[in-house]
Amino acid sequence: MNTKPMNEGGENSGASSVFTNACRECYQKVVAQIRAAKDAILAESRDLLGVQEQVLKLVLNEAEALAWQTLYPHLVFPELATEKVRANDGWSRHQRSVRRTGSDI
Repeated sequence: MNTKPMNEGGENSGASSVFTNACRECYQKVVAQIRAAKDAILAESRDLLGVQEQVLKLVLNEAEALAWQTLYPHLVFPELATEKVRANDGWSRHQRSVRRTGSDI
């Protein structure tokens, strides 16, 4: 009778658990890289752009969600987040100029 060795938790041990652990470690590294990039972009953008922090967090969350839809989210996220922060800054500047112009009328 062929049986697979079981570990203490009753799960199959061997190559499957090694693969599972490797995947888990890889995922945790990707999450840590994205978190570090997100924190760095948040700190830099908050200081340079003077954008409201809540809006900035929403922009970064959107970029992260889009990055996770790719094969390499940790590589896509920093550039995508920076692009979205710049776009938001442009929109905010435009809105401020429209409000100033509108109040002059």
